Amino acid sequence: MSKIKPSQGAPYARIMGVGGYRPTRVVPNEVILETIDSSDEWIRSRSGIATRHWASDEETVAAMSIEAAGKAIADSGITPEQIGGVIVSTVSHFKQTPAIATEIADKIGAGKPAAFDISAGCAGFGYGLTLARGMVTDGSAEYVLVIGVERLSDLTDLSDRATAFLFGDGAGAVIVGPSKEPRIGPTVWGSEGDKSETIKQTESWEAYRNGAPDKFPAITQEGQAVFRWAVFEMAKVAQQALDAAGITADDLDVFIPHQANERIIDSMVKTLKLPEHVTVARDVRTTGNTSAASIPLAMERLLATGEAKSGDTALVIGFGAGLVYAATVVTLP
Repeated sequence: MSKIKPSQGAPYARIMGVGGYRPTRVVPNEVILETIDSSDEWIRSRSGIATRHWASDEETVAAMSIEAAGKAIADSGITPEQIGGVIVSTVSHFKQTPAIATEIADKIGAGKPAAFDISAGCAGFGYGLTLARGMVTDGSAEYVLVIGVERLSDLTDLSDRATAFLFGDGAGAVIVGPSKEPRIGPTVWGSEGDKSETIKQTESWEAYRNGAPDKFPAITQEGQAVFRWAVFEMAKVAQQALDAAGITADDLDVFIPHQANERIIDSMVKTLKLPEHVTVARDVRTTGNTSAASIPLAMERLLATGEAKSGDTALVIGFGAGLVYAATVVTLP
């Protein structure tokens, strides 16, 4: 018989508050067209993107995260001292160590929480949310701050016609805490490493250090391959998340997919046969693809504009580099 005392966590977990931060600089397609041979019409028809936000020197990964975290904490009604865990998903924090989560935890006054970074690309928020739910239900933390943050403008090759218009910067955050009822459903997540070359960094940091590339590494992708995978495979994952939560598309109020491309979003809506009453996040139009930040930023905007409301049932799904994915059903805070 085990002598280990069982954990004393909450029966369930929920999202208690959400916050977002978008850099002050708004970049229209016209700026992108200065470096690639394209048109505003082409960019909009291919992606739905009209503008994106790019960070200034002062709007660092940490600074944007702290702003978003502060809003999420205020929205949740807790104090920073109550936070027992800080999880940050990002691919654009350029220091290998220490984790940026530790700096953020200190700057928001969280005390001495568990703090760590994860790298799961555009699925990073879903990964962080799942880890936070586990921490709350196993009793290792009562409240967990989950942040998705990116400065993808630092990793954008403005001469690459396939990707120059896609990426934006920003941070989104949520507080996950205890619940008496299930408010975060089971997560359907996974990876397909055999497709890892479809979205990748052009060169390794080691190669850059040794002078191999002639310019700073950037993110590149095989657009058509990624599109096909997202449209056909991620709709299946989204359906599996609905099944795991024990609901159907008719039970949904909101759909918040990763804001990668509006054509992908439209295709998923069609494949899932979402009813007309379901509100669909389309933050990509004015924010671009912010990778790990895109889902919480879209969630924050829907609630702020009244397009979604507290208590709504939402399906969230992230997918991207790895290739990795994560989908779950949540109750909006």
